[in-house]
Amino acid sequence: MKRILFVAAVSALLATTATTASAQGRATQCPTSTSSTNSAYYTADACEKAIDLFSYMAPQLGTAIAGGSAVMGKGGTLGGLGHFSIGARVNAVNGSLPQIMEGDARPTTGGAQQDNYRTESQVVPMPVVDAAIGVFKGIPLGVTNVGGIDLLANVSYMRDFESNGVSVALRDEGLRFGYGARVGLLQESLVSPGISVSYIKRDLPVVNILGSVDNYEVNVNEVDVQTSAWRVTASKNLLVFGVMLGAGQDLYESSATAVGRATGLATLPGGITTAESAPVDLEQSLTRTNIFGGITLNMAMFKLAAEIGQVSGGEILTYNTFDKKPDSSRLYGSLGLRFGL
Repeated sequence: MKRILFVAAVSALLATTATTASAQGRATQCPTSTSSTNSAYYTADACEKAIDLFSYMAPQLGTAIAGGSAVMGKGGTLGGLGHFSIGARVNAVNGSLPQIMEGDARPTTGGAQQDNYRTESQVVPMPVVDAAIGVFKGIPLGVTNVGGIDLLANVSYMRDFESNGVSVALRDEGLRFGYGARVGLLQESLVSPGISVSYIKRDLPVVNILGSVDNYEVNVNEVDVQTSAWRVTASKNLLVFGVMLGAGQDLYESSATAVGRATGLATLPGGITTAESAPVDLEQSLTRTNIFGGITLNMAMFKLAAEIGQVSGGEILTYNTFDKKPDSSRLYGSLGLRFGL
């Protein structure tokens, strides 16, 4: 009986330990080796850090492109045919960049090792141009209309940037187009606010993320971040000023390829001095809650609008750890100018 209880206790302890380890992070994904004549011996650590760099940065890029409202400063539909809106905005995420290329925890040889990284604040900007065209005014209901429809389009632009040994470089022309639609629950009038539900798709231009230090590189190639978002927004003009509130949900679908590289070697067969890991295909799907509010300055046909919002939710597992978790909530802001009729 004692033996049975002892075995049961040990089994429970092992199960608890395994569950805890799984909850703390992901398992290794890169090939490893104990032989100094194998490329995996030198590159496994850099490869694992490349995967974590993707896991950490992709959600921030997704928030930067998704932003808040579908059309800044306009919570309801436009009012049918003959009405349109064109606006330019800059979204900026209060992000953070892991310092994987600094200190004692930078990539090493001899297999993957788990390190704890500090992060440094990094604003992640994203210019976006939005357009909306009214196609249906809606059904009259008292002093307002319900069921109005707008078509939405957008184009995003991104440029290269670098910070503390980590660079983000474009792989294509730097432009991506998106689309969506908005349905009015109430069209704004003198006495009623504008309220609508919208769906919009915005994608990030394809980029490469590279970190390098000494003889090591972490490469995250062909980073493709695609976002889709639904929003419920309400707005009301108050003569010179207008206010807006909104909430919704974002879905970030991201993919990339991770590669670790070590240079300056002299022990590989054939006199090869550079070792490169086998590429690891990556995918990440993250759903986040998005809430935001804004204010608008009305200037005839132009509106100057500003928003502030926050995204939260979802779970991201990494092999290494960070002082600010990759799935932490993120604040963002937007500033834009809109013209419409």
